[in-house]
Order: sequence, then C-alpha cells, then structure tokens
Amino acid sequence: MIQALQLILALCILVVIHELGHFTFAKIFHVRVEKFYMFFNPWISLLRAKKFNGKWHFAFLSRNLEPAVEEVKDAATGETKKDEKGRPVVRPMTDEELQALPEDDWRRYPDNTEWGIGWLPVGGYCAIGGMVDETHKTEDLAAEPQAWEFRSKPAWQRMLIILGGILVNFIAALVIFSMVLWTWGKDEMPLSNASDGLYYSEILLQEGFHQQDKILSIEGQEPQELGDVVQLLIIEGKRDVRVLRGTDTVSLRMSEDLGTRYLAVQNDFDRQEREKARQDENYQRAHYVLVQEYVPFVIDSVMPENVADLAGMQKGDSIVRIDSVACGCQALVINELRKHPLDSITIGFYRNGQYQTAHAFIGDQCKLGVIMKSKFDFYPTNHTDYSFLESIPAGIQYGWDLLVMYVKQFRLVFTKEGAQSLGGFGAIGSMFPSAWNWQAFWHMTAFLSLILAFMNFLPIPALDGGYILFLLVEMITRRKPSDKFLERANEIGFWLLIALLIFANGNDILKIFF
Repeated sequence: MIQALQLILALCILVVIHELGHFTFAKIFHVRVEKFYMFFNPWISLLRAKKFNGKWHFAFLSRNLEPAVEEVKDAATGETKKDEKGRPVVRPMTDEELQALPEDDWRRYPDNTEWGIGWLPVGGYCAIGGMVDETHKTEDLAAEPQAWEFRSKPAWQRMLIILGGILVNFIAALVIFSMVLWTWGKDEMPLSNASDGLYYSEILLQEGFHQQDKILSIEGQEPQELGDVVQLLIIEGKRDVRVLRGTDTVSLRMSEDLGTRYLAVQNDFDRQEREKARQDENYQRAHYVLVQEYVPFVIDSVMPENVADLAGMQKGDSIVRIDSVACGCQALVINELRKHPLDSITIGFYRNGQYQTAHAFIGDQCKLGVIMKSKFDFYPTNHTDYSFLESIPAGIQYGWDLLVMYVKQFRLVFTKEGAQSLGGFGAIGSMFPSAWNWQAFWHMTAFLSLILAFMNFLPIPALDGGYILFLLVEMITRRKPSDKFLERANEIGFWLLIALLIFANGNDILKIFF
C-alpha cells in the first residue's frame, strides 16, 4: 500500500508539471488552453472546475460537458450532413452562438481553462485549442484557423509549446536531484574501500571471474562504485576487464551476449521467487544480484526462538561454512542456505577466534533468523554534504549521468530478454521502498521525471516526439502536414502506446500467476 501511494503521488506530480510545461508556453504565445486534466476522463470526471464571472464553479463526479459544436445543415434540404461513416458533421460554435448560451453554461467561456481530475490514472492532458491530438479531431476545428489556435502559430512557437512538457520534466528532475543532495548529501562507497574484493554471481564466474577479484579497469576505465561495474558490463557492453587476483593482474574478455544472458538469468530467478511466494504467502522474495561487495556473514543480533537461536548461535559469530561448502561472505551463505529448504545442516563459524560448529534445521524460508552486520560495518563510506550553491551543479551532473545510463540501457529493451523484463505500474511501484522514506521518494520521482522526458522525446506519433518530428519536417520542407494526416498518425501512435501499455502491465499480471 505504501509503495502504491508513493507511485500515485509521484505520477500526480509528474503529470501536472509535464502538462504545465505545455500550458505555460501556450499561454505565452496566446494560444487557448481549453482543458487541463490530471488523469484521463472519458465520459465522466471526478472533479471539474472553471472560473468565470469572477468566481470559481465546481462539479464533482459529473458527466463531461457536451462539445461546443453545431451540426452542419445541407443548404438545399436543411437536413444534417453525414460523414462517410454516417456520423453527423459538426462545426465549432461561433462567438455569437456561444454568447447565446445560458450564463451558467461553462461552454460560454472558451477563453477560460477548465481544470479537472479524471478517473483513469494513466496520464493526463492539456487540451490546446486548434491542435490535432487525442482531444481534438479535424472536424472539431473551425473551417478557418483562428488567431488563438495552435495551428495558426509559427512553427517555432508550436515547437516550444510541444517541447514545454519535456523541458519541464527534465528541469524538474535536475532541481529535485539538487535539492536531495542539498538536504541529505550523498553517501558513496568506492570499490577501493572493499578491501576483501567482490562477490560474483554464477554468470560472472562463467566469464572467468574468481570470488574476491578486485576490478582494476573495464576497457581502460576504472569503476568508482559498484553501479559503475553493472553499467559498464551490462548496459554499455564493455568486454575487456583487468582484475587483481591476489598479487596477480589478470585480463578477462567478456562474452558479447553477457547483457542478454544476465537478463535471462534474472528473469528465471524472479520466476522461481514468484513461484515460492505463491506457495507460501509469508515467503520473502529475494532479488538476483550480479555483483556485490564481499562482506563477511557476521551476526549482529539473533531473533528469539528462531533457527540460529535454537542452534545456540550468538551475536558476533562469523559463519564461514554450510555443511562441507566454504562460504566466506553473506551472499555465499545465503545462496547455500537456499539449497536446503526443510533440511538439517551443519554450520561452521568462528566465535572469539575459535572455529565451532552448530547443527540446525532450516525451514522452508531458508533463513537463519538473524540480522547480519551490514557492509558499512566493514568498509568505510564517504559522505559528502553540499551547500545550496554546490548542490546545483552536482544535481545537474548526477541527473545527466543517470539519463545517459538509462538511454544506453534502452537498447536491451529490443531483445527478447529485455521485452520479458518490461513492467508496467506494478513494476514501477515496486521500485519505491516498502517503508515511507522521503529521500528515496524524491530520488525515485526525479528518476521517473527523467524517464518521462526521454520517453516523450521518442519520435512516436501521439507522443511529444512525434509532433516534434513533424514540425522539423515542416521547417525543413516548408510544407505543413495536413490536419487529417496528423489525425491518422496520432491514432496509429495512440494505439501503439495502448498496445505497449497492455504488454507492459500484462507482464506484471503474468508474473503474479506464472
């Protein structure tokens, strides 16, 4: 529930600021903004509000207003004209017809924006007058372009109106990152501080790594943090690695398909974890870890009446062996315990420098019932505080680096394994912490703002990037695409986006049952 609330709040913030970007530039260039809605509102709206005659008017859980249009009559017969699909042909009301409407009819005041909240939480929109999009068809437009319409403005002004949402999302992300650094600072643990080296998952062991290897460079670049290793090997596909193994320097060559193999292994691991969670509602799912610091398994506290407590283990015990398998770090101990559900094992550990053993029965959760000392108890971290002025360039640099990393990993989406990893709202919500944490919330909100800016920049009709593409073509060729062409392109783009939305959220649903 807490993750869902964080996701909803973040999406509300991001949708509003994105549409405010369009709204602001539209107002700068004197373009009429008919509606501004958070979430979509087919047929009914949770809330509608509009200011006219000096005061605000509200409508709650009400049907949407009928469009301000009139049916077109045939001059000869006086009957309503029909289009090729048999629908009545309509035209926008003239100013005289609008003024003839009752004083309390909201449609009488088209210059005033209608603000609202829809019931379908998959985005939002800003209905800009004279713009062919999901809110306007070509038949909704007046026969002659009006001065206040989007289509009447020069191409550069239309470009800025479209770019407004993307720019605001990008700038908002950088501002939030800067404020996070100013408020909480930044904690880093350089790889050089991990004196015992790194733990490598099976897929990296297959590439030639040995446990506790220290990575010196990846294609000449020295990774500063653990995240750099994942980015360089998986996201960027770097292949040449130099490691320090004991006192020897060893060169390794990664496979070309390491990234897709990693995704396949991760997907399979997640599937197994989901299956265990379905069989036991109390099962706590684990996450696949590619590489992490080599941290000793030292008990910080023992939970009463649990596996370790019943086996006589105590705070400070350092586990080094499960049965006959040597386990020098937390990840190896955890991995080995996972192989022994509902089984009796022998635990080898050190207590006050003396090697001892204990016998224990492991339940179906494959846990000892202890809290381990964290990596921060063994390896020092670097904390940096930022003044307000220092946080601005640091936040900009951090946000830019994060965007570059996201763009680079986007290539994996077009692989079979990457497509299977795609997730919808459920996957996004799971990225938020399960306990409310303002630092994590704002960091995740800023990251989603970057993603929203990037996704909207893609040249797909119905997205901002599609309009930008058509405007660039218009500027180069000096020929404006017809309104009918834009309408058809938007319809195609809209259904492509709906298909992608169904696919991504369908993956989330399938992961619940399979």
